[in-house]
Amino acid sequence: MTRESTRSKSNKLTRRDLLIIAGAVLLIAIIYLLASYFTFSIGFPLDDSWIHQTYARNLALRGEWAFRPGLPSAGSTSPLWSALLTIGFFVGLSPYIWTYFLGVMSLFALAVLCEWAVRKLVASYTPRFPWVGIFIAFEWHLVWAGMSGMETLFHGLIVTTVLILLMTNTPRYLTLGLLTGLSVWVRPDGLTLIGPVLMTILFNEHDTKSRVTSFTKYMIGFGSIFVFYLLFNLAIGGTPMPNTFYAKQAEYIDWQAIPITDRLGQMFLQLLVGPSLVLLPGVIGWLVKSIRQKMWGSLAAMIWCVGYFGLYILRLPLYQHGRYIMPAMPIFFLFGLLAFAEFDNAKMFARYHWVVQTIWRGSIAMLVTGFIFLGARSYADDVAVIESEMVDTAKWVAGNLPSDVLIAAHDIGALGYFDHHELIDLAGLISPDVIPFIRNEEQLANYLDQREVDYLIAFPEFYPTLTGSADVIFTTNSAITLTFGQKNMVVYRWKTP
Repeated sequence: MTRESTRSKSNKLTRRDLLIIAGAVLLIAIIYLLASYFTFSIGFPLDDSWIHQTYARNLALRGEWAFRPGLPSAGSTSPLWSALLTIGFFVGLSPYIWTYFLGVMSLFALAVLCEWAVRKLVASYTPRFPWVGIFIAFEWHLVWAGMSGMETLFHGLIVTTVLILLMTNTPRYLTLGLLTGLSVWVRPDGLTLIGPVLMTILFNEHDTKSRVTSFTKYMIGFGSIFVFYLLFNLAIGGTPMPNTFYAKQAEYIDWQAIPITDRLGQMFLQLLVGPSLVLLPGVIGWLVKSIRQKMWGSLAAMIWCVGYFGLYILRLPLYQHGRYIMPAMPIFFLFGLLAFAEFDNAKMFARYHWVVQTIWRGSIAMLVTGFIFLGARSYADDVAVIESEMVDTAKWVAGNLPSDVLIAAHDIGALGYFDHHELIDLAGLISPDVIPFIRNEEQLANYLDQREVDYLIAFPEFYPTLTGSADVIFTTNSAITLTFGQKNMVVYRWKTP
């Protein structure tokens, strides 16, 4: 059986390489924050980021796992990420500085990890500059994720670590089990890592005894962490998975009815916008090599990657730059980078090799450079929308509505952080009782009447029936949102249509 070859020490990472990667990560983070500041303000590009901040603040200040004080709920998709954010409230660096720090450190660790992996798997890769790490540091999807305030890139880091360990034929199955269990605390889809690990055990281990031993070690590691995750969710929300696991699938049921070809097209559009497009031939090349040389770790990682993309295009929409598939992007990019590193020192096209090499190098360099600014602009625009819509609305509600009113809203992140009214969550994250009829506006209207809701907060186009005859109390009038051809968020006085 052929395995990925063991590499010499001649291409080990040096302190200079680490400093260069750290400098690249710091530079791109500053660029994104400056773009955000000068476009509208510092903030987060997703309302969901404020959900994590709210859970973290309540845990730090009140010792409660709750979105609303005194009401425990399983509305956080990522308990571990929310817990890490809690540190920021203890040291007085939240909500922004500590959150950005965690994102920057995740990006740095991911860039170093990928640089190490290429040096481990491609002996001829001995660059003067760690360009693989620099590519990862500048790749705009990953930077956006790192600066989003969400767990996305942290999850991608853990996932990529597990898959790279498989690609380098690690025998540390207990460690792989622990990492898999840890990944579930970051996102439930970490469970999908069980597949590639089991595949690698099956093909890499020589006999039944070693397979059973390896599997046992892996399951001990995984189970020792996963069992506490199940108990945590059962204790908080009464279900083995967080409310978001069920709510998101119910909310986007219409997406699942779209033709699969259309969903695939949207996935490739999100995935390949940027320098990743130039890496696609390399991904195919690494797949061919993995098959020919029976590189089971690489094949398991590739199968996982395809399965992960497929899982999300079947269940959830690929909006916001494909944020649901971002955790799989680093390993996808790594396949292409591995092939490029091998190609760079090969002679595939004989005396014309330098021509293809120059074109490939130039294309990657130009796209990476161009998307430094395009990605920063996209990030800044996303932050501006959230700040001028969700955050401004939450602050207005906090200062203008009576304290005893009941509010129903779909986007509860900023409301949870900046306002303290009693909330009904129309997305089902902290109000799981709405999940069975989450997209049925008639049933939602009856539910709001039964609960005696006073105000409804929503984008008009999201609930056309609910908002059609309700009285407008406040609208943000954000010019930024209107520029993108969207309607502003509105606060309605609720009444039966």
